[in-house]
Amino acid sequence: MTKDSGIVFNIQKFSVNDGPGIRTVVFLKGCPLRCQWCANPESQLVRAEIMWDEKKCIGCRHCIEVCPHHAVSLTEGRITVDPSKCGGCGKCFRECPGKALKNEGELKTVKEVMDVVMQDLPFYEESGGGITLSGGEMLAQPEFAVSLLKAAKENGLHTCCETTGFAKQEVFAEVIENLDLILFDVKHWDSGKHKAGTAVGNELILSNLKYAFSQGKDVLPRIPVIPGFNDSLNDAENLARVIKEAGGTKCQLLPFHQFGENKYEQLGREYAYKDVSAYHREDLEDYRRVFIEHGIEAFF
Repeated sequence: MTKDSGIVFNIQKFSVNDGPGIRTVVFLKGCPLRCQWCANPESQLVRAEIMWDEKKCIGCRHCIEVCPHHAVSLTEGRITVDPSKCGGCGKCFRECPGKALKNEGELKTVKEVMDVVMQDLPFYEESGGGITLSGGEMLAQPEFAVSLLKAAKENGLHTCCETTGFAKQEVFAEVIENLDLILFDVKHWDSGKHKAGTAVGNELILSNLKYAFSQGKDVLPRIPVIPGFNDSLNDAENLARVIKEAGGTKCQLLPFHQFGENKYEQLGREYAYKDVSAYHREDLEDYRRVFIEHGIEAFF
């Protein structure tokens, strides 16, 4: 990876939930957090990964036979790929008869990404949309992120990101310089509990949240409301306090969902929130009311 190229695992066009207007969302691989409820577990590692869908597998073992590096094997009834042996040739998923194997992550240049993004320029101009960098975490590939954002601004696009804010402040400062809107995840007010749920503390994150506000940036704190993690009314009070102290006056609440549950099975990983019921807006009205009572405009 360089400033001119990075690992991308998806480019989603016509998004209307990741910033204003119609947008193209570029998902970058890599994230320093390990949120137990992560909806995109395939985004966590900064390298390509092969996912295996048992439901589509016909059991032919052709992927094992065609792999020139002997990286593919059948282990405890699962097709697995050893990343230390994988050469990235793609034969396993390209030649899979049942399309049971899927590659997540591809090296792309800034030009390749922007060529896709600029295909929808008329829609951005009509709706006030643009490009959004997501992930994973764009701060895991900061040089590439900066290059993408600069290219977007050179083309007159509105720029937005979804971020955890977990990076050294000098790195964070350089990346946000070319951003018009920052969708900033705030997961917990207590650092110890934050670390228990995400594998990192929150000091750096909250410091960068304050820094973004201090620089006059348009920042929207977003709180994923997770069962048993940050969903109590006491959590709501303290999260409202944290946002006010940082300089915020509004936040978006993101009810816990299960959209990514099957991805853990395809990656052969355990999922901590398996079978946990999703939240809906009506479940969180009392939670939202706490923010409003503390002067924070909370919405879904």
